[in-house]
Amino acid sequence: MTVTTTPVLAARGITKRYGRVTAIENSDLELYPGEILAVIGDNGAGKSSLIKALSGALIPDRGEIYLDGERVHFRNPMDARAAGIETVYQTLAVAPGLDIADNLFLGREERKKGVLGSVFRMLDRGHMRSEAKRHMSELGVATLQNIGQAVESLSGGQRQAVAVARSAAFGSKVVILDEPTAALGVKEGNRVLQLIRDVRNRGLPVILISHNMPHVFEVADRIHIQRLGRRATVITPTSHSMSDAVAIMTGAAPPPDPVA
Repeated sequence: MTVTTTPVLAARGITKRYGRVTAIENSDLELYPGEILAVIGDNGAGKSSLIKALSGALIPDRGEIYLDGERVHFRNPMDARAAGIETVYQTLAVAPGLDIADNLFLGREERKKGVLGSVFRMLDRGHMRSEAKRHMSELGVATLQNIGQAVESLSGGQRQAVAVARSAAFGSKVVILDEPTAALGVKEGNRVLQLIRDVRNRGLPVILISHNMPHVFEVADRIHIQRLGRRATVITPTSHSMSDAVAIMTGAAPPPDPVA
């Protein structure tokens, strides 16, 4: 696959050190429009630190981040969210005691128009519920009939669907998913993979961090391999096998030239 367009999101020379420990060393990354980019790497390879830098959760010591070709500076996750980058971490960050609609609008609650909202600060729950139902339907989540259902009553896969729907609803540029199928069964894991495809098909490029090689090779367009704090190479599911990817990731095989 030859890519000639400008990356939606790019990192150049990202470096982060904690005292004598180097988490990321001169690492690069490119995410292009309309693609699912998987990021894989052994424990300690620096993939989590790299993603945190892209999502504003970590400020790198050195390097540059570009969004749509323009250099950006994220001081915190709110800066990244304001720029259109939504991240779903493995811990999900859902509020179990709240319902689906409240979780989708968590931190972005809408108030009623007029004096009820401005003075009495009343929330427009009707509109939030209708919008939440629309977002869930757009992603094909038909198993959630009651949008007022508490998230704590949902299965693991359904909770993940709520988190992914929230990121797709408010992410205008990029969606980053950190181990979205971890601890899920086969059926629910496959449903989340379809959700990832649905997000991509809606026009949002996706960064997928995962240890699950079959899942990576099933949905990814390109695979960024992180090793020893930097990018080792970029491959595709058609250019290399899962065994090749694991060998490169662990250092058992030398990395090939990156696939454009």
